[in-house]
Amino acid sequence: MKKILAVVSVATVLLLAGCSQVGAAATLGDRKITQATVQSSIDSIIAARVGVDTSQMQLETGESLNRGQLRFHLLTALLLATGEELKLSVSKAEIDTRRASILEQVGGAEGLPSALVGAGVASKDLDIYIEAMTISDKISQALVASGVANEQVGVEIQKLVVAKAKELGVTVNPRYGKWDPTVADVVALDSASPAVTPATK
Repeated sequence: MKKILAVVSVATVLLLAGCSQVGAAATLGDRKITQATVQSSIDSIIAARVGVDTSQMQLETGESLNRGQLRFHLLTALLLATGEELKLSVSKAEIDTRRASILEQVGGAEGLPSALVGAGVASKDLDIYIEAMTISDKISQALVASGVANEQVGVEIQKLVVAKAKELGVTVNPRYGKWDPTVADVVALDSASPAVTPATK
């Protein structure tokens, strides 16, 4: 009986830790990334795979896909927040121009579904993906202009994102994994580690 109670107690703690924000896949400061948002991206990606030849692609599935899509939404939000702090923004015209460029690179609208499936990006998330990429480029340009060497730009961007995550505070639902504040990433849940690792503010 004691063993059963202990298991129930542990399960309750995990459940409460994961559901402190009802329906949240993760929280970033006062912003909630809902499980519905992540699941919508996952469903879109899985549906897109049906009409694409994926035989030569290495695609995420199961827990890896869940974690990958939450990572996408979290890191996109962190990049945009970092850009906002640096007073960088992306216009609709810039997004449209870059989307047109991507379409040209992948062989037009017909080639886009395959490209998105290969990249693990849901078609509905393409614009926010483009916005995040453009912000990342602008941060890179600002870093280079400030004297950062090209080969160090990636490291410096990661430092900025890690700092922004620490400032805002990140919590991840253990259903998807756990938050590693040292590298600002969603990683697989280690049974020996705490269920949720919020970054300290």
